[in-house]
Amino acid sequence: DGDRQMTISVVFTTFNNPAWLEKVLWGWACQTQVGAEIVIADDGSGPDTGQLIDRMREETGLNLLHVWQEDEGFQKSRILNKAIAASSGEYLVFTDGDCIPRADFLAVHAQLAKPGRFLSGGYVKLPMAVSEALQEDDVRSGRAFSPRWLRKQGAGGVKRLAKLSTKGWLSRCADALTTTRPSWNGHNASGWRSDIEAANGFDERMQYGGQDRELGERLENAGVRGKQIRYRAVCVHLDHARGYARMDSIRKNKTIRAETRATGRTRTEFGITGSGESTSP
Repeated sequence: DGDRQMTISVVFTTFNNPAWLEKVLWGWACQTQVGAEIVIADDGSGPDTGQLIDRMREETGLNLLHVWQEDEGFQKSRILNKAIAASSGEYLVFTDGDCIPRADFLAVHAQLAKPGRFLSGGYVKLPMAVSEALQEDDVRSGRAFSPRWLRKQGAGGVKRLAKLSTKGWLSRCADALTTTRPSWNGHNASGWRSDIEAANGFDERMQYGGQDRELGERLENAGVRGKQIRYRAVCVHLDHARGYARMDSIRKNKTIRAETRATGRTRTEFGITGSGESTSP
């Protein structure tokens, strides 16, 4: 049955920012590839986030699944693992609750998905003033991804918006020529459920700082190679404060990542199935 489309789940985190989440969900409502399940991994938001999700489900017809946990500080890895466990897709696309996907985002991931690979996409950062000014209509009309329109709004120069101006064969060439290594990016990456489950998901010891990358490093250790698609799969990143960026957390994560690389570890003990409930090998 070669015609059967693979099932896709999109997974992203959110925390107490319904205004940004709404803009992002309009981006998901405008995808050319339809039918994906969208799993919102909510790291302890108040009730207004749940209310927004219910309203957007009505307004857009999107298949939205809201997975929530108590607020215990920055626990992104833990809520992502819960979201993976709750999701149903054979193929998982990861992004962020502050990243609006361009209309072809999901189609590109689906088209380039291959066994034994994960995909590493790109993003364009918007300044706060532009992030705040963006409206539903800008997303739905596609203006939010037009370099000309964004420059007029004050989103930066040609270089900053380059990922949005390369299309078609140009974007394929740019991906082939870029010197940036394909890493697992929290804002834009995808892979097979079977590979992510074999790696046991995200390492829950890790809080802010590179915890996404570490999953990619374990996948690489297991022979799942990254493929660069940063010029083909693009989202725009809304600005926000990073009150949770702590040096001690970043240092601890660097140590865990160094250990993953040195030992060639392919699976974490602190993942979807925790050390207390892990299945025997």
